[in-house]
Amino acid sequence: MEFFVLTLFPEMIEAAFKEGVVGQAFSSGVAKLETLQIRDFANDKHKTVDDHPYGGGAGMVMRVEPLYEAWSEAKKKALYRVKTILMSPSGIPLQQSILTGLVQEQKQSFILICGRYEGVDQRFVDECVDEEISLGDFVLSGGEIAALALIDSLVRLLPGVLGNSQSLSEESFQASLLEYPHYTRPEEVLGKKVPEVLLSGNHEKIAQWRKEAAKERTKERRLDLWKIYQAQEEKK
Repeated sequence: MEFFVLTLFPEMIEAAFKEGVVGQAFSSGVAKLETLQIRDFANDKHKTVDDHPYGGGAGMVMRVEPLYEAWSEAKKKALYRVKTILMSPSGIPLQQSILTGLVQEQKQSFILICGRYEGVDQRFVDECVDEEISLGDFVLSGGEIAALALIDSLVRLLPGVLGNSQSLSEESFQASLLEYPHYTRPEEVLGKKVPEVLLSGNHEKIAQWRKEAAKERTKERRLDLWKIYQAQEEKK
C-alpha cells in the first residue's frame, strides 16, 4: 500500500509519521508515503494555487491546473491501481467499515488531496477524484489532519503493523460495539479496584465480561451503534 499526499504543507504529513507503529511501517517498507507540494506545480512565477470564486463570495478556491499536474505526477509514480480521495467536509463520514474495505484492496495506491481555502474547483473533483471522505460534521482549516487520520487508521490494519493481531479484532467499531474498559496494575488505585473477574484467570468468564461491558458501554454512549449491533444479532 502506498500513499501520495497532495498538500500545501508537506511538513505536517511527514512529521506525523516519524514515530509510532505507523512510522515504523513506513520506515520498514510495509507501506510507502510520499508528499507532493502542490505549489511546485503552479506555472506562474508567484506559484499561485488559488483564485477568487466565480459568482463572487468570500474566500478563495484552489485552482485546477496545479492540482491536476500534481495528481498526474503522482499517477506516474504509482506502482499499483490508483484510488484518488479528496479529504472534504462534503464527503462520506469515515467509518471503520470503510477502512476495512479499503485495506482489503491489495496493492493499492492512494492519492490523497488536501484542500485548503473554501475548497477545490469542482472540475478537478469531477475529473480526478474517486471518493470524498470526511472526518465528521465539522470543518477543519485544511485536509491535512483528515489525511493523517485516514493514513494512520489504514496502515495500522495492514498485517504485521500491530504486534498482536487480536488487538484489531477487539477494537471499537469492529463488531459495531465500542471497546470494553481496560485496567492495569496496581489492583487498587484512587480508591478503585480492578473488577474481580479480571483477576480470576478464567479466560472464558473474562471474555464474557468484556463482551457484556462492551455492549453496555455501546448502549449507553452510542445508541446508533447499538441498534446496528442488535440488527446484526437478529440476522444471526
